[in-house]
Amino acid sequence: MTIDENAARSFGPAADLYDSVRPTYPAEALRWQTGDEPKDIVDLGAGTGLLTRGLIALGHRVTAVEPDPRMLAKLTAASPGVHAAHEGPAEALPLPDASADIVTAGQAFHWFDRKRALPEIRRVLRPGGLLAPIWNVRDNATGWVAALTEAIGNAQGELDAVAATEPGYFGPGFAAPEHRVFRHEMPLDRAGLLRLVQSRSYYLVADDARKRHILDVVDDVVTTHPDLRGKDAFAMPYKTYAFKVRPA
Repeated sequence: MTIDENAARSFGPAADLYDSVRPTYPAEALRWQTGDEPKDIVDLGAGTGLLTRGLIALGHRVTAVEPDPRMLAKLTAASPGVHAAHEGPAEALPLPDASADIVTAGQAFHWFDRKRALPEIRRVLRPGGLLAPIWNVRDNATGWVAALTEAIGNAQGELDAVAATEPGYFGPGFAAPEHRVFRHEMPLDRAGLLRLVQSRSYYLVADDARKRHILDVVDDVVTTHPDLRGKDAFAMPYKTYAFKVRPA
């Protein structure tokens, strides 16, 4: 995969929006990945801390690593209980060897240069450690969601969540992944859906004309689709793809 560096760097100016509208992750999925006992977890590409806070709530000691200083500032402000927070990329982790039981990445792993990031992840994992990426993906089995996806397309993370189930995605240094899919919903209204779309990289990097077009097609789905027509509130259904990947 060729990483769009412009898109990867697009989230910082929208840190407050991102934190307020993006979905969290089901506690059941995080518990499946991390177990019941407290662990030392490194959360890579931690963004504004949506996954970080979920892991803290389960009792883990979480070190967040995020390359964008604006996202990291939001994380530290909004995530009481975080053990440490470092600015840095997944490809050059500012962490000592064998310092983590688990390395997580929420809605972020697809932004990493896997050839450089995976050896770094192996370096910081302790013996018996685990890589545990996770993605929320819109559930296109729901009619209006399928119409929305047809109108605006899939984001790279939604594509990688499925690709990660295939052999070889995590390279030769890691064994074949275990994965499970969990379902949950996020309450929304028309304004909330528009704000959610405005937090996506394809919107953030678009020019003004493209942004207007994206919002117009989303608004059209809400206005005209029979599942949503006349509704003031609804829910976005998600499939959460959770992985457990062990060094080979």
